[in-house]
Amino acid sequence: MAPPKNRRPGFSKRAQYSIFASYLLGILGAIVGFLLLLISIFDPQGFSVLRTIGAEATAPVSKTLSDAGSATGNVGENIAAYFNAASKNTAMKRELKKNRIEILEARSLKQENERLKRLLKLEKEVPDAIGMARLISSTASSSRRMATLGLGITDGILIGQPVRAPEGLVGRVVEAGPTTARILLVSDSQNVTPVKRASDELPAFATGRGDGTVDIRPINLGTNPFKGGDLLITSGSGGLYAPGIPVAVVIRKTDTGAIARILANSAKVSHVIVQPMFQAETVAAIKQEKIDEAEAEIEGGE
Repeated sequence: MAPPKNRRPGFSKRAQYSIFASYLLGILGAIVGFLLLLISIFDPQGFSVLRTIGAEATAPVSKTLSDAGSATGNVGENIAAYFNAASKNTAMKRELKKNRIEILEARSLKQENERLKRLLKLEKEVPDAIGMARLISSTASSSRRMATLGLGITDGILIGQPVRAPEGLVGRVVEAGPTTARILLVSDSQNVTPVKRASDELPAFATGRGDGTVDIRPINLGTNPFKGGDLLITSGSGGLYAPGIPVAVVIRKTDTGAIARILANSAKVSHVIVQPMFQAETVAAIKQEKIDEAEAEIEGGE
């Protein structure tokens, strides 16, 4: 049979001894306290000596407990400081990221303002400019390199007109709608631009490679005097582009000519101006000549 849960102390000698010892200690403590009280009243000087002895005896224990408490407090302070530092570090990182974004935006705005200033200066230098507008879009992955201009027929835009930026030639208008126009970029493989070397006016042709560069072929195929750093500008041949517009800079020589980097990259150009054709009559005459040749071939075939 299981023993009852609430057993009285009398059933256990150990419990009886514990109770007796606690009573005895309590009585002794009361007697000692009473004696100390009597000594403090009738012999204050002796009580002071006893108090000093007690303080010296308990000093190591008190010091140990004090050091333990101080260490515990320091640990708590260190933990709090750690978490506070982590929180401040996170806040500083957020602030730094925000400042970086603001700096990048400010730099972008500054570059845009500088481009607009150069464009306005260019527009003043080109008094016959038809208009200034933003490039709405440009192809980057298509096989053709085209761009859309925010001007159209209502603004005086016509097919064949050159489009340029402060950096140089961008391309020419190939399609025109009421309010927008399509530009064939210099980098397009179907675009052939008559150019010349700025240093000595050596004539050549620039043909787009579709990757932001152009192939430079000299008119005299027997010679290849190009070298890195040569600046190529429009020659004025063909009557479409006015002479002197920057086009590209040679980056390396090839067996048949050179490869040059286009100066007015449509991916970086935001605003452009449209110029009239340099010699519209010459261009019209060339077109008419091509039409006559095509008709003659058709008649000959019949």
